[in-house]
Amino acid sequence: MNEEFVRPDVRAFLDDINNRAGPKTYEVDPPAAREMSARLRVFADVESPPIATREDLFITTHDGRSIPARFYDPRPERGEGPLVVFFHGGGFVLGDLELYDAAAADIAIGLDLPVLSIDYRLAPEHPWPAGPDDCEDATRWAAEQGMLFGRRFNALALCGDSGGGTLSIVTAMALRNHPAALPVIAIWPLYPAVDLRKRYPSTERLGEGYMLNLDTLRWFNGHYAPDFNHWRASPRLGDQRGMPPALVVTSTLDPLLDQGRAYAVACIEAGVPVAYREAKGNIHGWLTLRRAIPSSEDDLRGCLAAFRTMIEEYRP
Repeated sequence: MNEEFVRPDVRAFLDDINNRAGPKTYEVDPPAAREMSARLRVFADVESPPIATREDLFITTHDGRSIPARFYDPRPERGEGPLVVFFHGGGFVLGDLELYDAAAADIAIGLDLPVLSIDYRLAPEHPWPAGPDDCEDATRWAAEQGMLFGRRFNALALCGDSGGGTLSIVTAMALRNHPAALPVIAIWPLYPAVDLRKRYPSTERLGEGYMLNLDTLRWFNGHYAPDFNHWRASPRLGDQRGMPPALVVTSTLDPLLDQGRAYAVACIEAGVPVAYREAKGNIHGWLTLRRAIPSSEDDLRGCLAAFRTMIEEYRP
């Protein structure tokens, strides 16, 4: 492990994880990896908070499929305003509504806005571009509905962590190219992968010992099986002009650090309003590790304050 600044609670968590017996994610098949991920969340993530509205629903796609989703609102009722669409992380292979229930609810509470969490199809059972297809279909559906559970919407804000951060960018690009019934006014990709073609310096420097490692990244990419040169897999390669304002967030102990930085620069160069934050001394995946890494709560509060400000500035 290189000499990097590591927070004390992050160091304690890494020492625990790195010293545990048993297989690593890249050493098992996806179903087993999903079970391992669920077990990790039991001791590493916070409990789901009470919230005024938490409703499950199914979204019907343009070709007649159903996508599970979950709707959150910290208020029992509200006037017209933005809807936040959330895409969970997990390298396009792991994750679901349950594992991200606490994260989605806390985002709704922190933003004081309704949130729609999307349970898109996962690889390898459904390789690329199934995930991007589902996220775009679900977001267009929400825009066309314009109302859910008595709440009326006039704009969309997209967010997600890890692979979900990638999907928030890809979905925003799709809706920029072919607009939906409601505008996307802001995006918040949290430690996203934006260029699957190559390794960046941080991939090598931080590729071992910080939970997400090179072997696991290769495992995710192998199951996702995308066209690495297509913008729907590597959105950094696409034209960012005309994209909505972006809050780009990275972690300094994340192999994907330089990808997030590169995406922020690409947006700035394209004239897109950008806010950039780094979780110094923290690792990839901290959104769902807040019990094990309590300092991550401060990271989340800072992100929510920044995204709330961005949404307020650009909302209709």
